[in-house]
Amino acid sequence: MSKLVKALFFDIDGTLVSFKTHHIPLSTIQAIKQAKDKGVGIYISTGRPKAIISNLSDIDDLIDGYITANGAYCFVGDKEVSCHSIPSKDVKLVLEQARNHHFACVVVGTRHLCVYQQDETFNRIFLDLLQVKGFEKAVSLDKILEEPILQLSPFVTFAQEQKLMPMLHSCLSGRWHPEFIDITSKLADKGQGLQSVANFLGLPMSQVMAFGDGGNDISIIRKAGIGVAMGNAVAELKEAADYVTSSVDEDGIRKALEYYHVI
Repeated sequence: MSKLVKALFFDIDGTLVSFKTHHIPLSTIQAIKQAKDKGVGIYISTGRPKAIISNLSDIDDLIDGYITANGAYCFVGDKEVSCHSIPSKDVKLVLEQARNHHFACVVVGTRHLCVYQQDETFNRIFLDLLQVKGFEKAVSLDKILEEPILQLSPFVTFAQEQKLMPMLHSCLSGRWHPEFIDITSKLADKGQGLQSVANFLGLPMSQVMAFGDGGNDISIIRKAGIGVAMGNAVAELKEAADYVTSSVDEDGIRKALEYYHVI
């Protein structure tokens, strides 16, 4: 085992889970088990809120903690590490824009989620392409607004994003799909989530290795001691990474862990 790496952080969609098969490749499952057996901590770093993390059953028993909702809510075991909500005025502004410009928006609270103005774009991406489970438990907008809001995912173009985000002075955005963004508090991105979890664990960043493929992974890839971009990653993430491995469907995680002698 590498003396350097003590914890691994994995994005889900396009990193652990194939967009083609909707499953974790066998080589990845085996590699993670090998790392775990050698005493390496296994952590998830995802844009998904906890309620819709539904595709990790093959490694559930190996996972030590989570960065969810792009860093808005982090926990290790049953202990909350950090939780950052979006100011209510910014929530109202995004929902107002959704009404005025007729786009869907996923609203993530501390306990529930809501699909505001659900449309065919949402259905095509979340239900058909990503095959996300858990939206059958979604609640109404009135219900979700009773909770602190951790994340908003409006289905907007790059041009719409450029107009929207300057209005939200307390927020930042991340994009891992061309048709929607994830908006969180400025205190929450995957990199800040990683720092919170590492502090909680007493781990120096030099002992952390992170994997990702999307634009919302840039902050964690830059923050980690070793940042690995998948072969299927966006160009900007590859530029930020210390190492570019092969794709999720070409044993990319195993190859990177072998390259760095983690396994």
